[in-house]
Amino acid sequence: MESRKRPLEEDSSNSDSCKTPEKRMSLVRPLDSDYTRWGVEETCQYLRREELGEWENAFREQKITGVGLRYLREADLEKIGIKCLGDRLKILHSLGKLWQIEAEPNKVFNDPIHGHVELHPLLIKIIDTPQFQRLRNIKQLGGTYFVFPGASHNRFEHSIGVGYLAGRLVQTLNVKQPELLISRRDILCVQIAGLCHDLGHGPFSHMFDGMFLPKARPEITWKHETASLAMFDYLVADNDLKPVMEQHGLVLPEDLDFIKEQIAGPLETKAAETQKWPYRGRPKDKSFLYEIVANKRNGIDVDKWDYFARDCYHLGIQDNFDYRRFLKFARVCEVDGQKLICTRDKEVGNLYDMFHTRNCLHRRAYQHKVGNIIETMVTEAFLKADPHIQIKGSGGRMFTLSTAIDDMVAYTKLTDCVFEEILHSSSEELAEPRQILHNIVCRRLYKCLGQTQADKPLNVNKDMLRSWEADLAQSIPQSGAQDVNLQPEDFVVSVIVLDYGMKEKNPINHVRFYCKEDLTTAIQIRKNQVSKLLPEHFAEQLIRVYCKKTDDKSLEAAKKHFVQWCMDRNFSKPQDGDIIAPELTPLKPSWSDYNEDGNGEDSSSKEINKAKARLFR
Repeated sequence: MESRKRPLEEDSSNSDSCKTPEKRMSLVRPLDSDYTRWGVEETCQYLRREELGEWENAFREQKITGVGLRYLREADLEKIGIKCLGDRLKILHSLGKLWQIEAEPNKVFNDPIHGHVELHPLLIKIIDTPQFQRLRNIKQLGGTYFVFPGASHNRFEHSIGVGYLAGRLVQTLNVKQPELLISRRDILCVQIAGLCHDLGHGPFSHMFDGMFLPKARPEITWKHETASLAMFDYLVADNDLKPVMEQHGLVLPEDLDFIKEQIAGPLETKAAETQKWPYRGRPKDKSFLYEIVANKRNGIDVDKWDYFARDCYHLGIQDNFDYRRFLKFARVCEVDGQKLICTRDKEVGNLYDMFHTRNCLHRRAYQHKVGNIIETMVTEAFLKADPHIQIKGSGGRMFTLSTAIDDMVAYTKLTDCVFEEILHSSSEELAEPRQILHNIVCRRLYKCLGQTQADKPLNVNKDMLRSWEADLAQSIPQSGAQDVNLQPEDFVVSVIVLDYGMKEKNPINHVRFYCKEDLTTAIQIRKNQVSKLLPEHFAEQLIRVYCKKTDDKSLEAAKKHFVQWCMDRNFSKPQDGDIIAPELTPLKPSWSDYNEDGNGEDSSSKEINKAKARLFR
C-alpha cells in the first residue's frame, strides 16, 4: 500500500502538472451572452469554443466584432478565405446559436388555448417557486366566476400563456428582422417579464386593488404592478435564482431592471419625466421590446392577447381577434427616433375589432351587474374582517388583509382562500363578514335597481357617491307616500367606465402601420380613412344603483325612488323605467318615446295626461 501511495505523493507535489490547466482556464474571461457587446477577441474566443479556432485569424484580420456576426453570409466567409463550403456552413450554424435560445431540454405544457407550449428551463425554475405557484389560487376574473360557471381559470395559467406569447412575438421579430440584433438575453428577459407580470395580484384579482384597498387604505395609491415588482424581487432572492440566471446568460442587475421595467414602466418616475430615454435595462434602439408585455403606447400587447382568448374560451363568448394573424404582420419601424412595433395597413379594421372585443368583454362579463354586486359584497366582508385576519410575515410580524401588501412573506400566503377561511370560521369577531359571504353562497344578493347615464361624464368621488345614496333615500316618488322607510345605507351606487383602454382617446391613433410597397416607413391611419361605422366616442360612464333590502315591498319602493332620482338629476331613463314606474316616466318630457321619423308629440302628450290623471284621481 505504501509503494502505491508514493507515486501519488510525488505527483501531487508537482503543482505545475496538476494546477496549471486550472490556472489557465481561470484566466479566460467568460463570454458575455450578449454577442452585440463582443469585440474582436471575444468573437475569436467564441470560435475557439465552437472548435472553429482555425478560422480566428481570418476574423481577426477583418476586425469582425459581435455586431457584425448577424450580417455575415456565406459569400462573405468565402471572400475572407474560407474556401470549403462545409466549413462555411459549419461556421454559420455555430453563429446562428447566438440569436436563438439554445436547444435545452424544455418543459411542455398542454394549454387549452395555445396547445403544446414549450418553456425554457429558466422559466420552469421560476414557475416552480411558492411565489409563482400562489397564482393557482387567485381567480383570473374574481367574482365573475359566481356568474359564469366556466370562468374558473386562474392567474397561473394566464401568466404561463403571456410568457409563451411574449417569446413568440420577440422571436418572430428576431427571425424577420435580424438587423434588430435581438439577443438570447433579450428573448429570455421578455419571456420572464410576461411570466411574472401578474405576480402581485391579490384575492379576487382586480377586486383587491380596485375595490378593497382603496377603501381599506385610502391614504395610499397602490396597484398590483407595484406588488409584482416586490414579489419578483422576493421570488429571486428567496429561491436563490441569481446564480441560475447568470448561468443561463443573464447579466445582473441590468437584466433584472429590464424585466421589471417591462412590467411596470420606468423604475425612477422623476428621472423618467426629465430624461429623453427613461429606461435603464435596454438602450433606446431596443425600445420596441418595451411594447411586448405591457404596451403603454397603445395597449396592443401579449397580455391582452392571452386574456382575450382565455377569458372568451372560459366565458363561452366569441373572440373576434386572432393574435396569430398579428404575428404574421408585426414589424419594427422607426418613428420619431424610436423603434416601434407596427403592423400592415390592411390590419387596421382587425385592430378596431380587437378593442371592440375588449369593450364587449367588459360590458358582458367583467362589469356584469351581478358579478359587480358580488364583488361589492365580498369587499364589504373583507373590510369588516380586515382587523381580525392575522397573517404571519417576515420576522414573525403579523399582518392583516390590507397590510399584507407591505410584506411579501405575508402576501405570498394571501389568496382567494381567505374567502373560505372567513366563511368557515367560528370566531365571534368574524360573524358579520361570515354572514355576508354566507348570503353570497346562498344567492341572497343585493338587487340591481337599474342603470342610467349622465349627459356628460362626471368626476365621481367617494363623497359624491355618499351624497347620491342619501339623495336616493330622499327621492320620494310623486305617486304618493309609501309604507317603506328607506335609508341611505340601503342603497349602493356604482360608477363604471367602459372604454377602448385609453379613456376617451382612440388607441388606434397611437398605432403605426406600414404598406406592402414600403416596409420601413411607418404611417398613421385616421378613423375617417377606415369606416363611417366606427364609434364616435371611445368611453362612456354607467351609473348603477343597488338596494340591500331584498323583500318585494322594499324593492318596489326602491325602484320608484331610483326612477324619481334619475328624473331629478336629469339622467337618462332606465331601460325598464316604463315597467317599474309607468306612472312616473311620462312626466319627464325628454324621456318620451319618439318614432324614427320624429313624429311622437301627440302620443307623448297623451301619456303625460294619463299619468297626471293617475296621480291626482
